[in-house]
Amino acid sequence: MKKMQRITVAKGDGIGPEIMDATLSIIKAAGARIEIDEIEIGEKVYLAGNTSGIARESWDVIRRNKVFLKAPITTPQGGGYKSLNVTTRKFLGLYANIRPCISLHPFVKTKHPQMDIVIVRENEEDLYAGIEHQQTDEVVQCLKLISRPGCEKIVRYAFEYARQYGRKKVTCFTKDNIMKQTDGLFHQVFDEIAVEYPDIEHEHWIIDIGAAKMADTPEAFDVIVMPNLYGDVLSDVAAQIAGSVGLAGSANIGETCAMFEAIHGSAPRRAGQNMANPSGLLQGAIQMLTHIGQADVAEKVQNAWLKTIEDGIHTYDIYKEGISTQKVGTKEFAEAVITNLGQQPAQLKAVHYANGTTLTLPAYERKPAKHKELQGVDLFVHWNGKDVNELALLVENLNTADIQLNMITNRGIKVYPDGFPETFCTDHWRCRFKPLAGKQLTKQHIIGLLQAAEAVNIDVIKTENLYAFDGKPAFSLGQGQ
Repeated sequence: MKKMQRITVAKGDGIGPEIMDATLSIIKAAGARIEIDEIEIGEKVYLAGNTSGIARESWDVIRRNKVFLKAPITTPQGGGYKSLNVTTRKFLGLYANIRPCISLHPFVKTKHPQMDIVIVRENEEDLYAGIEHQQTDEVVQCLKLISRPGCEKIVRYAFEYARQYGRKKVTCFTKDNIMKQTDGLFHQVFDEIAVEYPDIEHEHWIIDIGAAKMADTPEAFDVIVMPNLYGDVLSDVAAQIAGSVGLAGSANIGETCAMFEAIHGSAPRRAGQNMANPSGLLQGAIQMLTHIGQADVAEKVQNAWLKTIEDGIHTYDIYKEGISTQKVGTKEFAEAVITNLGQQPAQLKAVHYANGTTLTLPAYERKPAKHKELQGVDLFVHWNGKDVNELALLVENLNTADIQLNMITNRGIKVYPDGFPETFCTDHWRCRFKPLAGKQLTKQHIIGLLQAAEAVNIDVIKTENLYAFDGKPAFSLGQGQ
């Protein structure tokens, strides 16, 4: 007897319970070897006073089972409620988000009949660290955090995924022509790891033209790997141009746990009406089945689903006169898929999963520490004046025999020395100090700068140390330098 897998299930909010019931009915009918522990998450938990949307004991169930099938949830507006999706991905270390986007032409309308791409999105860091501060009356900041471990894990996953699924090419999207440190690291790691996979073609695109190319000619791509924000945006774009966001599922993979879901929201306006398309969550469940080594069941479900789409049995969201043959509700769609279990599509490409697709990646190994040298400091100043020369005179009072003002920028643009009067400035100024030739900067110098600034009422709101690693400066220049 084959081993049963215990999984955690959350039915969520809005259309969540309906599409979860439909999904579970299909995979059980197909012979999924699962046992279920159900938990409550989402709106009801939020409104009971839990700002995270999930109880502690529910976390224990998820962590014990290590496999989580989740329907969409509703996060109440305002009130400091945290996104449970983001929280779950980070708490459980679900670093890889996998979103296949394939055309179902001619049965689902699309302008891209040859589209078959997989987006591999980094899932834990980037701007989604959610570290934000208001610093002045006019300026807020959001910190973009990119780590070498984060880059290595997601890039390696993309190549391993491509190899296991017989994909031919992995493409990296970044904006490293502008964000040379953060996106630059992602691109650098991509190039380093790509050489370990000589059997797989690799390429890099700048995100803007890459996104335009994907929207226009998606058949030019195969697997696309990218940082968190870009992946979030473009995976929805890819799903929509493939046919419908409502058809797309998502796998969130970590070293020990995994979560599977639809990529769409809870659609409360459609709740309780037996209208919702369960396909997105079903696609997530199919990914779950391959992850837990039940590729035989996953293959049966996917081919039955493709056959149902091909038969023209469609829910309202993809129903189209002349193509569809029958408009059905959530339950009826599930029943049609169950009826088609054991069959294969005639026109759409049937799937054949050779084995389970759990990818076992080597644990990240920290590299030897580089030589780290302090080469300067940026003092960020809240100042309401308009003439930067006045600010420069004020800040130059902080100069010492060892360290002096090097430049001032506003929103990254160099405005002193030799700035342009046309440059629009806010009340947020970066004042860069660097040591004089032959002098060695220490943190005591920085402490002295802060004390001197306080003495003359310069409002320093934050500092950033400027380092070189193994002699290579690791900080951005001012725009215009």
